[in-house]
Amino acid sequence: MISVMVVDDNPIVRAALSGYLELCADLCVSAQAADGREAVALARRDRPTVTLLDYRMPVADGLSVLGELIPHTRVLVLTSDASPDLITGMLRGGACGYLVHGAFDPPELYRAVVAVAAGHGWLSPVAAAVAAATVREHAEHERARRDLAERQRLTRSRFGLTRREQEVLAQLAQGLSNAAIAHRLMLTEKTVKNHLQHIFAKLGVTRRTEAVAVWTGQR
Repeated sequence: MISVMVVDDNPIVRAALSGYLELCADLCVSAQAADGREAVALARRDRPTVTLLDYRMPVADGLSVLGELIPHTRVLVLTSDASPDLITGMLRGGACGYLVHGAFDPPELYRAVVAVAAGHGWLSPVAAAVAAATVREHAEHERARRDLAERQRLTRSRFGLTRREQEVLAQLAQGLSNAAIAHRLMLTEKTVKNHLQHIFAKLGVTRRTEAVAVWTGQR
């Protein structure tokens, strides 16, 4: 028997979900909660196999209590919010699945609960699309980071920049002023200015923007 806790601040939604789940021979509703704090207390007490967790609730929302629920139950998010940030946050926080109200039918809810109870994941199409986009974005970010690091390595090798000159140039690329660079690297402004003069000479440039362009591989 798979025990399920239903967490939603809307009593009508709780009743509808619980009523359907109770009709399933291998499921039972062990508890209901109207907010995140109540859900955590009940999860610690009853340790339900699966928790259907809403996001927008009073007292404490679903995302804020997710970390406290995870040690006691597998979480299947069930909410009307399909924003990418929330979906990503819930999945990164340890949720096993994500369903969006209006985008699934009762049989899918049953299959999702059973899958999550067995240790698998379950994503509605919109959540799956967001998850895939997040993976692609992360891969692209990592590729861009590696490419920039390689361009900077080649710049160091080509122009013979010292370690300190590299540090100053890296700060310059962030748009910092001489004073800000000096503060961050614990140098005097005069020392920073001297480093920049040496950097400009080695790179064969005369302006800060040109130095940054060389450092970031844009020229």
